[in-house]
Amino acid sequence: MSSLICGSLAFDSIMQFEGKFSESLLPEQLHKVNVSFLVPSMRREFGGCAGNIAYNLKLLGGEPLIMATVGQDGAPYLERFKALDISTQCVRVIDTSFTAQCFITTDADNNQITAFHPGAMTFSHENKVADAGPVKFSIVAPDGRDGMLQHAEQSVALNIPLIFDPGQGLPMFGGDDLKHFIELASYVAVNDYEAELLTTRTGLTLEQIAQQVSALIVTRGEQGADIFTEGQKIEIPCVPADAIADPTGCGDAFRAGMLFGLTKGMDWATIGRLSSLMGSIKIATQGPQNHAPSLAEIEERFHKNFGYRFA
Repeated sequence: MSSLICGSLAFDSIMQFEGKFSESLLPEQLHKVNVSFLVPSMRREFGGCAGNIAYNLKLLGGEPLIMATVGQDGAPYLERFKALDISTQCVRVIDTSFTAQCFITTDADNNQITAFHPGAMTFSHENKVADAGPVKFSIVAPDGRDGMLQHAEQSVALNIPLIFDPGQGLPMFGGDDLKHFIELASYVAVNDYEAELLTTRTGLTLEQIAQQVSALIVTRGEQGADIFTEGQKIEIPCVPADAIADPTGCGDAFRAGMLFGLTKGMDWATIGRLSSLMGSIKIATQGPQNHAPSLAEIEERFHKNFGYRFA
């Protein structure tokens, strides 16, 4: 059965700054920032959280069903989905807008500065979860504000287990909204920065959030991830990468591993390890959707790193 992925589809313009942001941003001058970064290389990629998660889930042999919006310039993305055999039945075209655009600059320490134009994403609330048909899980990833709220509520109303993945969309919501998402969710997935913001805005500790959901997942970059479930904390190691090329989309690759593991009924230690592996595979390649290992290669790498097979 399909996994419904509610979130953004975007074109990413990714630029590489060969220096360090910290050397250009003066702490005492942050109130009047006026800086320019020379970026010798730039490329345009298919991106957006929903597209990235779906791409990685397809690599694992899963069945992604994307619920998203694209603009008048979205035809190349729709053609890509067709080539990848990913359903576009729940992708709405907004003729009066451009597809969301993300402009990402990465420095020598893999820090990122991102500018985002939402475009067609602001119409995401026009999509309805009921139109997707039967699905096993739903993930609400960064998208239009109203769309995120409505898709979460609609998923729960249809008894679809919900993963709340606020990501870069988290700052759009106040404490009460975030508490509402947590009440709706079966699972919450955040990175360490988002976890701090989530606890600050809600006034809840990680332990208190974990008590309200089946699992709370906190990714911590090169330090791995923590999974809080059933009163325990499972520490997931970071899988060594073949190279550190580009962190863009690593979190989405991790979420795809979660979705796949949940649909297959895996235990949380295995889900976390598979998710960590997917992030490690992604970071070795430029762009969020350019890595292309076979399922057999993913299975073998899992076995090599953890000593058993997930399939």
